[in-house]
Amino acid sequence: MDINLNTPIYNAMKKHLAKNPVSFHMPGHKFGRTFIIPDLINVGQLDITEIPGLDNLHQPSGIIKEAQELAAKAFGAHHTFFLVNGSTCGIQAAIMSLCNSGDKLILPRDCHKAAVSGMILSGAVPVYVRPQFNHDFNISSVVLADNIEKALKENTDAVGVYITRPNYYGICSDIEKISKIVHSYDKVLIVDEAHGAHFKFSNKLPDCALQHNSDICIQSAHKTLSAFTPGAYLHVKGGRVSVDTIRHNLGILETSSPSYLVMASLDISRAAMEKQGKEDIDVLCERVKNFCQDIKDVSEYRVLSDSMIKSGTIDVTRLVINVMNIGRTGIEVENILRNKYNIQVEMSDLYNIVCITTHGNTSEEFEKLKNALCEIKLDFKKRSILTDICIEDIGIPEQKVDLKEILHKSFFRKSLLESIGRVSYGMITPYPPGIPVICPGEVITKEAVKYIVKIIEAGGNVTGVERDGTVLLLKGG
Repeated sequence: MDINLNTPIYNAMKKHLAKNPVSFHMPGHKFGRTFIIPDLINVGQLDITEIPGLDNLHQPSGIIKEAQELAAKAFGAHHTFFLVNGSTCGIQAAIMSLCNSGDKLILPRDCHKAAVSGMILSGAVPVYVRPQFNHDFNISSVVLADNIEKALKENTDAVGVYITRPNYYGICSDIEKISKIVHSYDKVLIVDEAHGAHFKFSNKLPDCALQHNSDICIQSAHKTLSAFTPGAYLHVKGGRVSVDTIRHNLGILETSSPSYLVMASLDISRAAMEKQGKEDIDVLCERVKNFCQDIKDVSEYRVLSDSMIKSGTIDVTRLVINVMNIGRTGIEVENILRNKYNIQVEMSDLYNIVCITTHGNTSEEFEKLKNALCEIKLDFKKRSILTDICIEDIGIPEQKVDLKEILHKSFFRKSLLESIGRVSYGMITPYPPGIPVICPGEVITKEAVKYIVKIIEAGGNVTGVERDGTVLLLKGG
């Protein structure tokens, strides 16, 4: 296609690819580099629909049923659903399948916004557990099994527990201990493992949640495997959750015209990992190890490692690089890497940059990242260390209006600075990582506004806050 045609999205994509950028972000296939079937690049030829012989995602009886069964076997599930609307719809369907209106669900405060929307749709009542906080990197860390048990003891009527593992920083809570505790109370365990689809295929990585009998496990195959965006899996294990109920809710949430390209890529990602996943991850881990060893020579940078996490482990393929000591925010470093060095990382926050690495990232790309960071350090060596802005102090705001009531409430707009003490209608979420600071129905606090303003002033993106600085508030709240 002529790039001069009036096709803004396509033209921007072609312009971006023409720069030959280095990708340390999702999707995991890194511009198709890890595809084992070349035909996947010829997407137009493979974009087909539910014609005879090609089955039906919402009532599979042929090739889709077979592909899902192969995936279930590969990942250690009893049943696997292919998701063409991403892990988001899988998380929503899981919560809707477990929770009736008014049911309590125990979950960490640093859950993805998809969990909050799932509770809105189901009418569930959240019981938030505060995750631990890593002060060295200023990021949320593990959810302690003891705190999960405490919440279960205090909320015996809760129907289940939902955890995020790993979190966006690759930190993994103790899934073995949490699973045993949850099941000892005869409750359902849902695990958002969107960033851990690769765990099952290497003993150099944390265990997959299914290895410790999570009842539902949702994984984004497009993040760390080779599937097209937004391909994902929803796995079910054991008999605590009805497969038919999940199928019914997915039928409500997912498109009735599923992409066969996405489904095929889910099938191929599974097959590729079964065939060569261990070897590919071994190569990747060696590249990451060499990078981390090299970057240690640059004392201003710190890379998150297992030794820095108590009561948990990390995904070594997720590079979390703290930049506080060079006097620049992570957001600034991300922008410099993109604009000056043609390197795009997955995300940044006030203190860190985060890279998603897969075996599609070459040794040369790791070398480019290392050299760029070294040059950035030299450019800003005279800057003072950033001051500490600890997000842990925000706490969990008061839930003034139940989530199940939000959809039926009226709202109005007001400036963020004038919203303190009022009740939020929407989610206010730095994105990425997509973790809400304020959830619908919660009272907006001074501490939360201060933190949100800091992110915006540093150049970060916060969904729920418009460009004019306004937010949605509940009338009468």
